[in-house]
Amino acid sequence: MSSNPVAETVASLMPRARAELTELVAFKSVADFDQFPRSESEGAARWVADALTAEGFEDVALLDTPDGTQSVYGYLPGPEGAKTVLLYAHYDVQPPLDEAAWTTPPFELTERDGRWYGRGAADCKGGVIMHLLALRALKANGGVPVHVKVIAEGSEEMGTGGLERYAEQHPELLEADTIVIGDAGNFRVGLPTVTATLRGMTLLRVQIDTLAGNLHSGQFGGAAPDALAALIRVLDSLRAEDGSTTVEGLAPESRWEGLQYDEEQFRKDAKVLDGVELIGSGTVADRIWARPAVTVLGIDCPPVVGATPSVQASARALVSLRVPPGVDAAEATKLLQAHLETHTPWGARVRTEQIGQGQAFAADTTSPAYAAMAEAMAVAYPGQEMQYAGQGGSIPLCNTLAALYPHAEILLIGLSEPEAQIHAVNESVSPQELERLSVTQALFLRNYAAS
Repeated sequence: MSSNPVAETVASLMPRARAELTELVAFKSVADFDQFPRSESEGAARWVADALTAEGFEDVALLDTPDGTQSVYGYLPGPEGAKTVLLYAHYDVQPPLDEAAWTTPPFELTERDGRWYGRGAADCKGGVIMHLLALRALKANGGVPVHVKVIAEGSEEMGTGGLERYAEQHPELLEADTIVIGDAGNFRVGLPTVTATLRGMTLLRVQIDTLAGNLHSGQFGGAAPDALAALIRVLDSLRAEDGSTTVEGLAPESRWEGLQYDEEQFRKDAKVLDGVELIGSGTVADRIWARPAVTVLGIDCPPVVGATPSVQASARALVSLRVPPGVDAAEATKLLQAHLETHTPWGARVRTEQIGQGQAFAADTTSPAYAAMAEAMAVAYPGQEMQYAGQGGSIPLCNTLAALYPHAEILLIGLSEPEAQIHAVNESVSPQELERLSVTQALFLRNYAAS
């Protein structure tokens, strides 16, 4: 880092940041209370609330949101007449998946090869720490020049919309001149990036029923309609031969005009096995940022171990559809439901249930806040210019905030660069990125206050 006093302060705070992230990662704060204790999420929420209180925040509150989870809010007043900036992160995390596949325990922050490993280290407990580091650096170097609101969501990974509904019911709470969403990431380590677009998403559960109960496959197989086979046919209909998503009514050929993603680099980032082809057509950026993408997230059917020779009476799957900016998520949901129903074979009974939904997002990159961020990134990342990228993931809150506060500028930064492997086993964060982005955010707040 440079000799900038803010950068020096952040560097001196990094041991504390690691200790705090260790504490926060230790909470198994998965907002699926059928799998993980509610007390773990509540403990993480209290940790964030206590951290805000210790930094002098006022009106610190645990907000009970309509989906049964808690979001943490706090307000730090700045100078009279100053602008207001909302800083967002989330403390809930994805399940660890196969814990045995982790090199080190998922809920124990562990340093290895210069990175800190643990579930949520990058997505997005590290984002909470990033906000705290930036504010501490400013307080140590002349003070925080803006009013700051912090909101830490408790169910972002579940897509259940609790904070969105709460914000709609209390529209004054999160109002700000600019909103910094700390849940994105640089295009690669060391390349400062703002995320200009997010794909939206819809999540559907589809169930197919064909029989009153399972049947012996030797006695009835060959004529009795197999629900699992019907489900497999339905799911296969969602992709073309090259793997492109083919939901009838969704345009599959949109283009991404910004920063491009080298195909070999993508293969490396995605850890694609040798000899396995990428799916879809167009550039990698087209495929992951500008086009719809369907993923089968799970299937309920008998496991291989313990399976019996039976024709299955019922089967169900959880299907995710990512939709690019310009596509209404509600309309995409209807198209996906219609596609699933139309492609169900043999007259089988099919039911679809919407589990979650979020709209796509596109930022106004010509705003003064983006100029302030570009200036900050140029200092925190010497010799690098700020890049604009898309992100294939969804942050439904962005559109809710954009609708509630149409005057607000929204920027997306964060720690989820490709090496972080968010949502996968062995998630990690680069401490160098945490340091540089904390400096970036501190300098941005200072620049923005003066703009």
